[in-house]
Amino acid sequence: MRWLRPLGRDRRGVSAVEFGFIAPTFCMVLLGIFDFGHTLYMRGALQGVLQKTARDATLESNTTEGQQAILDDRVKSQVKALANNATIDIKRRFYRTFSQAAAAKAEDWTDTNRNGRCDAGEPYEDANNNSSWDSDGGDDGQGGAKDATVVTVTVTYPRMFPLLKLFGDNTANAKIVATTVLKNQPYSDQGSYAAPTRRNCT
Repeated sequence: MRWLRPLGRDRRGVSAVEFGFIAPTFCMVLLGIFDFGHTLYMRGALQGVLQKTARDATLESNTTEGQQAILDDRVKSQVKALANNATIDIKRRFYRTFSQAAAAKAEDWTDTNRNGRCDAGEPYEDANNNSSWDSDGGDDGQGGAKDATVVTVTVTYPRMFPLLKLFGDNTANAKIVATTVLKNQPYSDQGSYAAPTRRNCT
């Protein structure tokens, strides 16, 4: 056993062995930081382009559906530059005031079956007269002069580094939601709704 004693004192290659233990964990942490950083950057970039596009949408010249489509394409092109395989969903809901937009209160209805939804023929007050019960009290679209419009963009894209799968999370996609609310310019008198209509949910 005397010949083993020199091996016990030999320190050559110790760094390589230690690096072999540390490297996988270090690489995983590094990739996780990259993925998290990319998500933060995507969120910031999305919020920035959304703010700019939403401000442009409040102008009278941009209230037509054609102009809205052009503005939506601007958002999509900038998002695609960062994640070209992203799925992008853009929604607009308008309210008469900022306070109504903030409250996002459902239209009044009688919840006879107590499921929290207006269905099964339950009666409701159609406050905006769009012939449907709105759980947030808003109406689809950009609205008109002086209306408060909530623009929501949802971006879903495959993660750059799907490390969460190693920990049992099968979420392969990242989902980012950006929302802003702005008031349309006072280019004319603000519209108003007629008296609420009593309807029944389907």
